Amino acid sequence: MALCGGVGAMALPSELIVHIFSFLSDRDKLRASAVCSRWRECLFYPALWTELKLRIGGGGCNGGSSSEETLRLEFLMRKFGSFVRELQLELAPVEGYITPLNSEQSSARMEQPPGPDNDPQLSERWRDAMATYMDQVLCVFSSIRNNRNLQKLSLYGDTCILQQEGLLDSSNLHQIHQGDKKINEIQQLFMELLSNGRQLRWLSCSFMLGLVTPCSLACLSNPSAETLQHLSLLDHQLGPLISPSELDRLSNLHSLALDFSDLTSELCGLLASPRRTPLHRLSLLLNGAALEFKPLEGTATEDDWKALVRVSANLRVYIMALEVDSSELLRVLKPSLPLERLHLDSYNTLVSDATLELISQQYNKTLSHFLLLRDDPDFPDLSVNRNEDPLVLLAWRCTQLAVLVIHGYTVWSHNLVAISRLRGSSLRVLTVSEESIDFDPDQSMCMEGDPVHNLVKEVSLGLGRVWHPCLDSSLVLSEPTQHFHRELHAFSMGM
Repeated sequence: MALCGGVGAMALPSELIVHIFSFLSDRDKLRASAVCSRWRECLFYPALWTELKLRIGGGGCNGGSSSEETLRLEFLMRKFGSFVRELQLELAPVEGYITPLNSEQSSARMEQPPGPDNDPQLSERWRDAMATYMDQVLCVFSSIRNNRNLQKLSLYGDTCILQQEGLLDSSNLHQIHQGDKKINEIQQLFMELLSNGRQLRWLSCSFMLGLVTPCSLACLSNPSAETLQHLSLLDHQLGPLISPSELDRLSNLHSLALDFSDLTSELCGLLASPRRTPLHRLSLLLNGAALEFKPLEGTATEDDWKALVRVSANLRVYIMALEVDSSELLRVLKPSLPLERLHLDSYNTLVSDATLELISQQYNKTLSHFLLLRDDPDFPDLSVNRNEDPLVLLAWRCTQLAVLVIHGYTVWSHNLVAISRLRGSSLRVLTVSEESIDFDPDQSMCMEGDPVHNLVKEVSLGLGRVWHPCLDSSLVLSEPTQHFHRELHAFSMGM
């Protein structure tokens, strides 16, 4: 539509301006709101902000202080908190910034102190970061606690990251000024939100220190208990965050994410009830460093898994195991568990060839994603005489395998070629770090040309597309709990 004479965009009706702005990203909307008062009025129209995705914190990429970013968060939540329908928030309160989630790339895993007492020089910065974290959580829940129409709430706090030295837990927050008071207020606001909600369909809370208690879900309103289809409650050290009676109320769950140790035999039995909606997705985090606090005794047995699969025939399971040795894996990988995705991640814990052999035999019909990652400088060889590689057997047996990611273990070049030929184009993702690949000197002597060039050529031919090894291991080694949080969302929505 042409605009006549000197009539400009300002002459357009507000409804049309709002429609045009609906195609902008959250970040561009905020930038456009600074143009003029008319645009600002149109850009803060509620229909434009039914969905809000934010990441706060993570290193000061925008150059702002944490106090400035907290003020921005307060502004956003004051404007949209009462009517937003879907809120996705990641909190990383270290010299924070606000940016849309979908523009973020996975950050490389970083060493961070597990608490303020290990390094006095970091103590003040740690305390400031934790104080900022509590202020930001208070800001969010103060704004949304009365939102009766909230349908999706997804929260992730990367303040609880697995470390070699130990784990952060909510007890550290008590060391902050007025920490106890703020924690109690945060927990109360969260329970108010759950009791006020009337159509909550998605509730995900991952590693949010001091937010969820074993009593939180008891406050969930009856209407939301009926509408809730996805529940994710993940915490490294607390006791079970959901009781059997609370799970029994949530009869329409399609997907569930818990710490593995919280999936007791009793809970698994409830999920197998024919009175419930069949479960389609189950994501489980097995944290070896937390097994001292959450032992495996009492978790689902083989008979429990059989009963669950009988009722939920389409159930698929995603497991991430952090710092878990082979003996513990053998305790949890039951034959009837319908495993679709398995992510084994550690700093130095070894996975044995026997464990990989078991995985490839038990889950040959269901396994589609397999990630085997180690961050130790030593790269062990899982194969026998460079030829009997359990990863090749896994690629041969697991007919559904579509994603294979390897770092921290030696993969011989000829075995990598064999994997590409066995799976072909059905292997959508084959990510192997360059430093994990080794070349058999006996075979290299028989080949002409550069061994790396020949490897790239042969694997590309096997996959039917151009392939290269990953040159930067930081692109493979993402922060594990953040990776799990994001992957379980994609996994749960992919029903």
